[in-house]
Amino acid sequence: MSERAAEVVICGAGIAGVALAYHLAVRRGMAGVVLVDERPPLSLTSDKSTECYRNWWPGPGDAMVALMNRSIDLLEELARESGNVFRLNRRGYLFATADPDRVPRLVRAAEEAAALGAGPARVHAGAGSDYAPAPADGFEDQPTGSDVLTDPALVRRHFPFLAPETLAVLHARRCGWFSGQQLGMYLLERARDKGARLVEGRVTRVDTPGGRVGAVHVGARGGERVLATPRFVDAAGPFVPAVGRLLDVELPVFSERHAKAAFNDVLGAVPRGAPMLLWTDPVRLPWSEEERRALAASEEHRWLLAEIPAGVHGRPEGGGGSPVVLLIWTYDVAPVEPTFPVAFDPLYGEILLRGMSRMIPALAAYLPRLPRCVVDGGYYTKTRENRLLACPLPVEGAWVLGALSGYGLMASNGAADLLADHIAGRPLPGYAPAFDLARYDDPAYRALLEVWGDSGQL
Repeated sequence: MSERAAEVVICGAGIAGVALAYHLAVRRGMAGVVLVDERPPLSLTSDKSTECYRNWWPGPGDAMVALMNRSIDLLEELARESGNVFRLNRRGYLFATADPDRVPRLVRAAEEAAALGAGPARVHAGAGSDYAPAPADGFEDQPTGSDVLTDPALVRRHFPFLAPETLAVLHARRCGWFSGQQLGMYLLERARDKGARLVEGRVTRVDTPGGRVGAVHVGARGGERVLATPRFVDAAGPFVPAVGRLLDVELPVFSERHAKAAFNDVLGAVPRGAPMLLWTDPVRLPWSEEERRALAASEEHRWLLAEIPAGVHGRPEGGGGSPVVLLIWTYDVAPVEPTFPVAFDPLYGEILLRGMSRMIPALAAYLPRLPRCVVDGGYYTKTRENRLLACPLPVEGAWVLGALSGYGLMASNGAADLLADHIAGRPLPGYAPAFDLARYDDPAYRALLEVWGDSGQL
């Protein structure tokens, strides 16, 4: 057993923990930052993301939009200073519908987002529209807010690959994607340059003499190490609840299993310069009569004959001549206990391809002979209302940075920036209470939870 001092020990070297190490060591000048993880950095769930970002979030209130705007500001600063090593783009998110009832909803969504701080709403209804699609690369000098195209002819002019029945699209503009691994490694390298250390091992115990953090025990192959420290941060991703229990704290979070599928779009059904593409209508999957009979006889997969909730989405992946397309559909939201390796439905890739063919009919050409789909994923660890935790814990010297759900990469810098202000004793932004555990002590907030509505999960 050995003992070595640290100013702060961060449990978890996923994107949240790495971002916090960066914000403490580089932007707050804190010495003695230690990251502890038994796995290599960014290798548990951070590398399973679709790597997208957006300031497109619902209420109640403007806290999520404000936090995401701050996080995107930081991403853009990092992109500029690094020469955009993590390839940040601003292609946007394109929400599309073929349902006449949903067209006015898109307009209302744009207006509501504008009221929350996402940027102005612009409605385009005729041939004289000045709508301009986003460039494939870069992020500078692009509009914020959203553009709603309510003229089907205008939709077909700009997005001819969409289903011909498409009536309207909403293009949310301060959105896009980037390389999460490149971002994470850039943050980690910068933190290490300022003295942050990475310790391999598992946090097994946190000593709290007198009700405050005093030391962290780390188990590793070489034996146990004790890190004397006055500060400890639980940033353990799917294991945030388990690490919280080391402090006798029960955190109000749970996990859902989520995946993405990747395949080589050799037919070019999805344009390489496309934005993130989201179908806002429920979908009935296309099956042959023979397939329908087989599914009807299967208790496990009979549900695939029914209407599946809206939300299938996808985007092109990679630059240059890459043919890869990513597909996602968060229709399975049952809480589960995180276990690794993660197991997925063997039909998942096919389900996504069939569902996305409703939005992009050219994808149906793959259905007679399905391409090989690579499926991976992890867990969305989240609170009931899908808002993260970046706040003190009820043990002096302990904090949590967790419940980043499926938006960890996009929110990590904003959330780490917020928690670094907590730890450094700096003034907090106005949105800080929305991400504090103390919100659950407020009777008005608990009442709001009962009628919350849209959680912002896509």
